[in-house]
Amino acid sequence: MNHMTTAAPDIRLVVLDMAGTTVADGGLVERAFDSAARELGVEPGTPDHAEKLDHVRATMGESKISVFRHLFGTEERARRANAAFEKAYGELVDGGLVAPVPGAREAIEELAADGRTTVLTTGFARVTQDAVLDALGWRDLVPLTLCPADAGGRGRPYPDLVLAAFLRTGAADALAQVAVVGDTSYDVLSGVRAGAGLVAGVRTGAHGDDAFRAAGATHVLDSVAGLPALLRGAAGR
Repeated sequence: MNHMTTAAPDIRLVVLDMAGTTVADGGLVERAFDSAARELGVEPGTPDHAEKLDHVRATMGESKISVFRHLFGTEERARRANAAFEKAYGELVDGGLVAPVPGAREAIEELAADGRTTVLTTGFARVTQDAVLDALGWRDLVPLTLCPADAGGRGRPYPDLVLAAFLRTGAADALAQVAVVGDTSYDVLSGVRAGAGLVAGVRTGAHGDDAFRAAGATHVLDSVAGLPALLRGAAGR
């Protein structure tokens, strides 16, 4: 665990990403992308497929429909690709290919025991988010889950998901009392742009320390499992 700053505010609201942060999906995003690419006539093994897959990897954490708009140009093609992606990802989830990041559920339960509210966010559509929550038995784990459509349609790196969590829960009096945690630079950027008091990257997913630092992270953790102890230390300062 690296502390990039030595102080942090008393955190009341924690906004956690799902895939790569609290949920281990074993590369299902890339597998589902293959289905989306085929739907649009992009075959695996071609230079076009490799270029598009590189973009998907680089933009992990961003709203998926935004990614497909960039890749496929028109709204109709983007929506076709997104529908194929969500269908494929949902089928993989239903097949039992997701699991919690080790210690993630326990961390969320510890945060609640410490009096902090946790919100789970995603760049996936609601139907996919719900499929993941159902597969993990997490429907009742947190009081609120958010996808881009719940925040006006703009996912990360915009701050909207964080701001929606702040407004809907009423758990924090100020954005300085909000922590944002994720495995991508887009998660970090969303927290920084929202004015969150603590923004942490975790090393269990798509991006690493350099990307987190470049995006403005205040902390880097090996895993979300270390978050409760970090926040207890912050509250004690």
